[in-house]
Amino acid sequence: MAVDTSSQSVAKAAGDSVARGRRRGTGTSGGRARRSLSTHWYAWAMVAPVVVVIGVIIGYPLVRGIYLSLTDANERNVERSIGVNQIPATYEFVGLDNYVDALTGSQFLGTLGWTLVWTVSCVSVTFGLGLALANILNRRIAGRSFYRMLLILPWAVPGFVSVFAWRFLYNQDNGLLNQILAGGGIDAVPWLNDPTWAKFSVIAVNVWLGIPFMMVALLGGLQSIPGELYEAAEMDGANAWQRFRNITLPGLRSVSTTVILLSTIWTFNMFPVIFLLTRGGPGEATQILVTQAYKFSFEISPRDFAQSSTWGVLILVLLMVFAAIYRRVLRKQGEVW
Repeated sequence: MAVDTSSQSVAKAAGDSVARGRRRGTGTSGGRARRSLSTHWYAWAMVAPVVVVIGVIIGYPLVRGIYLSLTDANERNVERSIGVNQIPATYEFVGLDNYVDALTGSQFLGTLGWTLVWTVSCVSVTFGLGLALANILNRRIAGRSFYRMLLILPWAVPGFVSVFAWRFLYNQDNGLLNQILAGGGIDAVPWLNDPTWAKFSVIAVNVWLGIPFMMVALLGGLQSIPGELYEAAEMDGANAWQRFRNITLPGLRSVSTTVILLSTIWTFNMFPVIFLLTRGGPGEATQILVTQAYKFSFEISPRDFAQSSTWGVLILVLLMVFAAIYRRVLRKQGEVW
């Protein structure tokens, strides 16, 4: 009987504790949020301005772009001012027609194909060269600090300055590259005037601009690998390739996954190199998705804001899908990201 009374007392006490927790608001997610807000109010106050600014700078254009992609808005039917006269907007809601036209048309798919080739080529070559240079600079060689500074230089120079310098080098008549070839008895190469050469040219410039970031990131990853692992492997008779494959690559896995993702997103949207070097030419040979979206809004007449917004939303969706698939593959391989 005493045991039963004791059990009832414990159960009653537990029930009272739960009831008190619910009254204090700690038993629900809303209660936890209120308690977190009251406890960490200073942190929330510091973060709030940043959240508001990001919401205004990113959130509003994104929502506006999605809305315009569902209309037939162009230069002739949007709200505009002519002198003192205010002309109201007359564009209409068309639903998903713009997306259907883009996905079923040859222009979007053709531009997407070259954009994928451009992205994969740039990221793979940049990663390979960056890894090779990082391995060289991770060793004790004479003048290592000077070489590091020299290789980071393309990253320090503003992007548009670098692109204009390369455009001068690629000049078919007076460019330095063709002058060097002429000195060797080789005909001038139409670097930016031939579709095939133009594609190689823009890839080369983007690789040159991207190597410093890749090299610095991978060099940091190499320096975090314990040197004892290499010493033990060398004592066990492992050659240079075996040490690279079994120690270096696994040790760089976390860094590599991050830089490959970032480099892919940046390259996919690399507007300055294409626009300043070739403006998508010759013809449409080097046009990528983001430069074509710009062209719809600012170059063609009448400017097609709806089509430009549609391409922008599709670019965002493609990158989100890539990031989701990439993350899922990494999780299957045991990587936490």
